[in-house]
Amino acid sequence: MSEQPFAYSLTHAESGWTWCVYDEDGETVAAGSVYSQSDAQAAIEDSIRLAARELRA
Repeated sequence: MSEQPFAYSLTHAESGWTWCVYDEDGETVAAGSVYSQSDAQAAIEDSIRLAARELRA
């Protein structure tokens, strides 16, 4: 995982896992809901990579 200014939340819900990625200002940059925890973690990591790439552009 890169050392970019992002944080995330990962929450278990009745229907699966919800996740949200935040920038250093606390603004949501990505969010979603999936069935498995591992899929949610992968989505978080992908979202952080994408947001970091956009930050460098």
